[in-house]
Amino acid sequence: MRRRHPRLAPVLLLALASCGGDGGGGPIDNPLTDPEDGPPAGNPDGACDVPEEARPVDTTSPDRVVGDGTAASCTGDAFIAAVEQGGVITFDCGPEPVVITLSRTAKIFNDTGPEIVIDGGGKVTLSGGGAHRILYQNTCDEAQRWTTDHCDDQDHPRLVVQNLTFVDGSAKNEEDGGGAIFVRGGRFRAVNTRFFNNVCADVGPDVGGGAIRVFDQFEDRPVYIVNSTFGGAPELGNVCSNGGGLSSIGVSYTVINSRFSYNRAIGDGANPAQPGTAGGGSGGAIYNDGNTFTLSLCGTEVRDNHANEGGGAIFFVSNDRSGSLALTDSLLCDNPSDGFETEGFPGIFVLAAGDPAVTRSTLAETCPEG
Repeated sequence: MRRRHPRLAPVLLLALASCGGDGGGGPIDNPLTDPEDGPPAGNPDGACDVPEEARPVDTTSPDRVVGDGTAASCTGDAFIAAVEQGGVITFDCGPEPVVITLSRTAKIFNDTGPEIVIDGGGKVTLSGGGAHRILYQNTCDEAQRWTTDHCDDQDHPRLVVQNLTFVDGSAKNEEDGGGAIFVRGGRFRAVNTRFFNNVCADVGPDVGGGAIRVFDQFEDRPVYIVNSTFGGAPELGNVCSNGGGLSSIGVSYTVINSRFSYNRAIGDGANPAQPGTAGGGSGGAIYNDGNTFTLSLCGTEVRDNHANEGGGAIFFVSNDRSGSLALTDSLLCDNPSDGFETEGFPGIFVLAAGDPAVTRSTLAETCPEG
């Protein structure tokens, strides 16, 4: 029989602390706020400050440009070649939005930065065609050239993806997940991005991240997810055994003014896998595991996600109970957990240094009307 914590009535928790920010100011320009081809990037009601280190990069003087002004020139091979060369990458694909379908994964070489910035200008969709992961960075992969003797804690490459849409990425045949993006080492952030229909393996206790999977970050600094959308409509959700949207082990996330909806964790048997099961099924939107790490959501909406096991919205387990979870100016609702969740925190399963810090946020089993 599945373990199930008692559900409570909708909970509204209020406090006086501010959302905060450490420089950089308020909301940022977002070219994906009114697209014709899917939900907008980010939470339109999110108004949290964005710190300077989480803001988009100025790409007015790129190192490489994919395309020569026509849609036909913006090919998957041209994009892959640009990623292999590194630097700041933009696109010149003509006046209309384009979809660039990759025949293989675009892989970053670790000695081509240190800054690797990919800016779609709000008009570029990168597709894995349902067969491939879209983007890969791994400082500990010898094939991508080692650049230090401490590959799991180096400050480069510093990868930024911004003003882009990632669709139909697949890591079903990869061990670690990350259907759209896999990152290990260096630094990573996503700004003004959308993730639709990305997938990784259906089952397994240690695989996750239908959209994004991250291992290791320089000096344990957080991964920033800013003004971004994961799913957004029933037919666009990201799916994996664990963590339909985001997944990590021992890595901190700071999520600002973003939206997660219709993402699913479809594994069975949790972690460790129960006898007779393949394991997984936790963290419909976000899956975090490890020891000392943090998850912070500000100005973020998490609704209509689902987990077969624990945490329809968020699964957060700090094994040594040193990690912390904070929710500020955010809405979490309609995130069913078929197996288990933490009493008093609908949609969340958490083992941490204490209860989640909830400030001016609504946590509810059912979303408020309107």
